[in-house]
Amino acid sequence: MRVHVLQHVPFEGIGSMTSWLEARGADLSYTRFFEDWALPQPDALDLVIAMGGPMSVNDESTLPWLRPEKQFVRDTVRLRIPTLGICLGAQLIASALGARVYRNSQKEIG
Repeated sequence: MRVHVLQHVPFEGIGSMTSWLEARGADLSYTRFFEDWALPQPDALDLVIAMGGPMSVNDESTLPWLRPEKQFVRDTVRLRIPTLGICLGAQLIASALGARVYRNSQKEIG
C-alpha cells in the first residue's frame, strides 16, 4: 500500500498512524509543505492523508502551495483514491471540492 502524507507544519505528523501503517507494510511518503512542495503523481498512490495546521485553506495569497495542493486533492478524489483529512486536511478537501470554508463566528465558552 502506497500512502502519501500531506504535512503542513513540523508538529502535525501522523502520530500513531505511522506504526499502524508500517505494521501493514505501507510504503509512506511525504510532502512537507514547510520544506518542499513536491507532490507525487496521484495515480501512483493507494491512500492520501492530509494533516492539520494552524493556517487557513483560504490563505492562498500568502501560502502559494495551497493551489497545487487543492488540485492534487481534486485529482485524488477524481481517481477514487481514499483521501483522509484531519482538521485542516478535512477543510482542504472541502475547499478543493468547491465548498465554502469560513471561520466560525461563534466562540464556545466553557
